[in-house]
Amino acid sequence: MNHLAPSGTPKLNVPQFEINGQAITYSVRRSLRARHVRLVVSGKTGLTVVLPVDYELDQLPLLLKRKSRWILKNLIQYGQAHRNGDIRELRSGSRISYLGQQLKIVKSNLDTIPDSIRLDGDRLLINLNNRKIKLNLVVEWWYRQQAEKLIRKKVIELCHLLGLSCGRVTIKGAKTRWGSCSQKGNLNFNWKLMMVPESVIDYVIIHELCHLKEMNHSSKFWYWVDKYCPKWHEHRKWLKEHEIKLSANFTL
Repeated sequence: MNHLAPSGTPKLNVPQFEINGQAITYSVRRSLRARHVRLVVSGKTGLTVVLPVDYELDQLPLLLKRKSRWILKNLIQYGQAHRNGDIRELRSGSRISYLGQQLKIVKSNLDTIPDSIRLDGDRLLINLNNRKIKLNLVVEWWYRQQAEKLIRKKVIELCHLLGLSCGRVTIKGAKTRWGSCSQKGNLNFNWKLMMVPESVIDYVIIHELCHLKEMNHSSKFWYWVDKYCPKWHEHRKWLKEHEIKLSANFTL
């Protein structure tokens, strides 16, 4: 059993920049072999910036801004070869669930406007210059970006409330788990939580944070869950009732 002593708010300093108002997270790695800055996009790690050892970090924001169109295009397309044909294909006019509400996808293909994804009320406005890119990939990428931003923010706030400190916070695409907590105090959360109501997201985060106190599902563990989330029974029931739909991509 791994108990982490309370030590205030966790430090989750994840580098970000914006493309069309959308926060993009990335990681930085220095390489002795690198002679120039390299941008690498993969399905597992997202955007990685590889820097020469003597590169000044204050130059990076301007470079990322210049390369923003290339970055967005490649992030949208990442992992396309790994998708199967069983997923309901999204189209303009399709409706998807976002934080428990229904969004309508409105797609355009205007060459005069850069690739963009923007939330406008109950509409998700998407412009794609490349007509071959599947909307499922675009929307999943957008969900992952929103999860990175919202879930990390909530973890910080709830850690402060519970007087806890956690390790790494990672957003994944697990098929059967909404969240998990390792013995080292690292937390993993499913990006599909962005489809559920915020109160349910809070429950999942509190559930995993309580494992920092009790690394089990004993009565003591549920005591802490009940203390910080009195309506946890309702939220747990909601997840069970919707788990079949939420386990597939974009069926809500």
